[in-house]
Amino acid sequence: MAGLLLCDDLIFTSRIAGTARDLGLSMKTAANVAALQALAQQAPPACIIVDLANPGLKIGEWMNWLREHCRPMPRVVGYGSHVDVETLRRAREAGCDPVLPRSKFVEALPHALSQWMSVPAHD
Repeated sequence: MAGLLLCDDLIFTSRIAGTARDLGLSMKTAANVAALQALAQQAPPACIIVDLANPGLKIGEWMNWLREHCRPMPRVVGYGSHVDVETLRRAREAGCDPVLPRSKFVEALPHALSQWMSVPAHD
């Protein structure tokens, strides 16, 4: 199973996809929610990593869409600005697990990505 990434920052996308490739994992990328939904419907992902600052992302609505359209439910990892406490809180409430500030996400990525992609989410 592949992972999916929602991120419109090309440098950060390259960094995450490169880490996945170095670990022998497959990561497909999407710059916007519509592209992410199309990828999620093609094949159920093991994990979806979401940049919570992505323009147009309404995390609660998107997580509800994901629950309706993607079985089994993938793990959803959210990351965002440490100063945007409200967005991080909304992501946790919507079901993202884990939700990390960007700096902690970058720190955890090389060690946690394999685990995030191998451990199924809870429904």
